[in-house]
Amino acid sequence: MKKLRLDKFLADLGFGTRKEVRKLIKQKRVSVNGEIVNNPSFHIDPENDAVFLDGEPLTYRKNHYFMLNKPPGYVTAKEDRNYPAVMELLSDLPYLKKLFPVGRLDIDTEGLLIITDDGQLGHRIAHPKWEIEKEYIAVVKGDPSGLNTDRFEKEGLKLKDYQTKPFKLEILETGKEESKVKITVKEGKYHIVKRIMEELGHPVIHLKRTRIGPVALDESLSPGEYRELTEEEVKSLKESVNL
Repeated sequence: MKKLRLDKFLADLGFGTRKEVRKLIKQKRVSVNGEIVNNPSFHIDPENDAVFLDGEPLTYRKNHYFMLNKPPGYVTAKEDRNYPAVMELLSDLPYLKKLFPVGRLDIDTEGLLIITDDGQLGHRIAHPKWEIEKEYIAVVKGDPSGLNTDRFEKEGLKLKDYQTKPFKLEILETGKEESKVKITVKEGKYHIVKRIMEELGHPVIHLKRTRIGPVALDESLSPGEYRELTEEEVKSLKESVNL
């Protein structure tokens, strides 16, 4: 990897704008290989030099990737005037300003959200052209066992104002009052899962996203918790959108 200016190194890690990180450097809070460096244009080798900020070691990554188990009651946004936003759940990250949620989950929907600062990957995951699968587990009203689910994989479903792409509907549990289904779609239209189940006569009571493309929600994450994606998860996501 080619050498980087120290101020760019810190800015890429999300410690502020180039102007802001220059102040950190001028305040003699940054060391390289054990020596304080107060020159923002000082060049470092990100792979081999030991860089510390306030005594804490820094590892260079151009981009960051997380999965968040979104709890209900949060809007999928960086900030919101009326409701708590999902990015508040990652407020301890130093590079928070650069991160954004990929796609959306309704305020009452929970489950998997990808959080990243990789704009190209985020765009492709969200764009309908790439037809990335999104898998949901839904608790719905009534017993849907009488539905001909095979036809949805071939034809999709005609809504009042929209023809959906083909999707997969699996019935997991049935009951007279409510049932549980798994629905896998390849589009991100507004309220698409809720609209499908409403049209089928089985409105959604509770909805949780469990998978985006090849990446499944880590069930060890409690609602509101997050973790970094593994290298394999990042690689598989990128491969799924030809990056």
